[in-house]
Amino acid sequence: MTRKDPLATYNAKRDFGKTPEPSGKAAASESGNLFIVQKHDATRLHWDLRLEADGVLKSWAVTKGPSPDPDVKRLAVRTEDHPMSYAEFEGTIPKGEYGGGTVMLWDRGTWSPIEGKSAKDIEKGHLHFCLEGERMRGEWLLIRLKKKPGEKRENWLLRKLQDDHAQEGDALVEKELTSVLTGRSMAEIAADRKGEYPLAGKKDDAFAAQMAKASSRNAKKARSGSRDAAIPGFRKPQLATLVDSVPAGNRWMHEIKFDGYRALVAAKGGEVRVYTRSGKDWTDKFAPLVEAVAALDLPSCLIDGEIVAVDAKGNPDFSTLQQVLKRGHGAQGKGDRLQLHAFDCLELGGEDLTDLPNIERKERLEALLATAEDPVFLADHVIGAGETLFRTMCDAGQEGIISKTVDGPYSGRRSKAWVKVKCTRRQEFVVIGWKKSSAKGRPFASLLLAQHEGGELVYKGNVGTGFTTDDLDDLAAKMRRLERKTPPAEVDKPSSRGVTWVTPSLVAEIAFAEFTADGNVRHGSFLGLRGDKTAAEVTPEKPADAPAADDAVAISNRDRVVFPDSGQTKGELADYYAAIAPLMLPFAARRPVSLVRCPQGRARKCFFQKHDSGSFGDAVHHVPIAEKDGGTEDYLFVEDTRGIMQCVQMGTIEFHGWASRSSDVEAPDRMIFDLDPDEGLDFGDVKSAARDIRDRLADLGLTSFAMLSGGKGVHVVVPLTTGHSWETHKDFAKRFAEALSMAEPDRFTATMSKAKRKGKIFIDWLRNQRGSTAVLPYSARARSGAPVAVPIAWNELKGMENAHPYSIDEAKTLLDRAASKSLHGWGFAEQRLPDI
Repeated sequence: MTRKDPLATYNAKRDFGKTPEPSGKAAASESGNLFIVQKHDATRLHWDLRLEADGVLKSWAVTKGPSPDPDVKRLAVRTEDHPMSYAEFEGTIPKGEYGGGTVMLWDRGTWSPIEGKSAKDIEKGHLHFCLEGERMRGEWLLIRLKKKPGEKRENWLLRKLQDDHAQEGDALVEKELTSVLTGRSMAEIAADRKGEYPLAGKKDDAFAAQMAKASSRNAKKARSGSRDAAIPGFRKPQLATLVDSVPAGNRWMHEIKFDGYRALVAAKGGEVRVYTRSGKDWTDKFAPLVEAVAALDLPSCLIDGEIVAVDAKGNPDFSTLQQVLKRGHGAQGKGDRLQLHAFDCLELGGEDLTDLPNIERKERLEALLATAEDPVFLADHVIGAGETLFRTMCDAGQEGIISKTVDGPYSGRRSKAWVKVKCTRRQEFVVIGWKKSSAKGRPFASLLLAQHEGGELVYKGNVGTGFTTDDLDDLAAKMRRLERKTPPAEVDKPSSRGVTWVTPSLVAEIAFAEFTADGNVRHGSFLGLRGDKTAAEVTPEKPADAPAADDAVAISNRDRVVFPDSGQTKGELADYYAAIAPLMLPFAARRPVSLVRCPQGRARKCFFQKHDSGSFGDAVHHVPIAEKDGGTEDYLFVEDTRGIMQCVQMGTIEFHGWASRSSDVEAPDRMIFDLDPDEGLDFGDVKSAARDIRDRLADLGLTSFAMLSGGKGVHVVVPLTTGHSWETHKDFAKRFAEALSMAEPDRFTATMSKAKRKGKIFIDWLRNQRGSTAVLPYSARARSGAPVAVPIAWNELKGMENAHPYSIDEAKTLLDRAASKSLHGWGFAEQRLPDI
């Protein structure tokens, strides 16, 4: 009996003289368990999931694309088996041919059935499997649905199962917009055929024509231009001040204090360097971590973090780290696991990020490490709940927490913008001698300790516990080479008896209960030697007073009603901004702003203000900006919560920002399309328009985000890396809007004229020219009900009834929303404006 050709259907559907798709025969790949996903813009946009089995690619067309959210089930229509040669196909199938449209290789990797299952389960209609791809990871489930009468196609459901790779929303298809094979967008792939960007699909030729001709090679280079930057060098790290209590208030973000070695990691692709806090190159000491970072293929960046080793319980432990480093990475034990916990990013793609607020640098870091896995981690943080985190860490036997101002820049020195609160006292000491032990086989009984004070070493007592057998032997060998006849510090006679003195070059970390009245450590325990610090650096750490809960600004006339129809007062508006500042500052800080001031409330006269004679206060700053007439004017900008509050004290309700930073006003970094509907249109029309614009931008390889304006429209926000001019910025926005209006003239207009806007949505691209502003995320609006502009996830948009669902009364709700997975990374993406 002749076996049926599994690719007969595939070959019969295609004319290989017309389509660039490959023909092929059944054959296994090298791994035997390949999987790919191809984004396919055919009659309808979909994602083709293909799993290798029996020498072919078993295939399903997934509508709307795979979702990493376990609560979302996607329809997956079974299609014909494809040949293995299809695994790297990317291009355009001609119009009129089967599956005509653009195809992108969107993901690839390997797959495997879970234990006890096999690929044969596909024919049973139930496949439980794991993916290890560049984008899709973890456990997934495919289930065949029962056919309805007369139904010809085979419908399945694809669902993500709950694991470490699950997340809310549709982040995969919304943010992953380029090919894993070539780095191109859908438009660039199509451009290989047409020489132009067919952004509106097959029906909108006017859109394609209006966007003009494009070079896919140049566009690809533009997006990857940040990789041309050199690998960064060492920079002095910011250090934390020891305090005795946790700072309170929403001005602070709190992270775990990891028990390891501080490290600055410089990376560019496969080139990685690891520096200690003092600038020593310890790349070789951390070779396994270096390999893990190199595998991420990062653009040029400088990451600040902590390298730790975990103990048998999985907790970071300094003693374990010492043992791992002592053995060396070439002879690590089975349980040795080094980890990098990254918490800051100082440089990215040649851009110095140190002037940005802490919270924005953390967002940039999160986007940079989006695909990182064990042993590289992003250090989590909480805002305004430091005491709870501190108690949790202490109860778990950990070292403590680090608290940082959300709006602070990065400075290479110790300051109170970063503070540390420890569960137990632990400091570094210099070893100045040792006492002989009476116990057989023990080379010494205790170490004598000192710290630098006033330019000289001061004796601080002894430590005689905490040593492992390896510690004793290692220290004894090191100290034998450092023996000297005289004490390097003044030590009282009783403590000097029987001491062998050593040159003060070894630095030990000691945990202890307290300092005694005469300044010696009490109940000390040895934790390990610090090879990353020099003896000259060792000084006492004395807890300072915890920083004030808020950078308080006195708000006068708190009872004045600012919103007469809903009753909110100036004091309530100020309380909203004080609470919401940590969320707002990443978008508002160091950006020229125009303020909507309503000193007598929104019912009275309100006005825009962008210049200031100095009446606002010391935290409202000025940046000189050249005007068209050749002169300059000082524009306003704020850096921190105090600046926001001083503006509110002066009657400010709304904050509108430039699309560039005050540090470089000629370098726009975000594009905004404000969708302004005619009065007769429903909000549903606006939501539909926003989603369509998102899809058009995605065709260009641009990730975009949605924001409810707090009025009647939606803003589509496109974050960009700098490197292009205002002229290019404005020109792109204008042509994009005009192309949409030409493609669908009954629906859109790119002209502000009231006469031409009747029954249409005005795509306001004018926000993208030099000097123009747009309302900033989380800004209140001077409108009825005290609404606010609110970032939302794309999957939330369809459930919104209007553009102003939240008011200043709901600060806590907005803070809770911002912590959800669906809004992680909102408004941040490393992407360049396409070169068109």
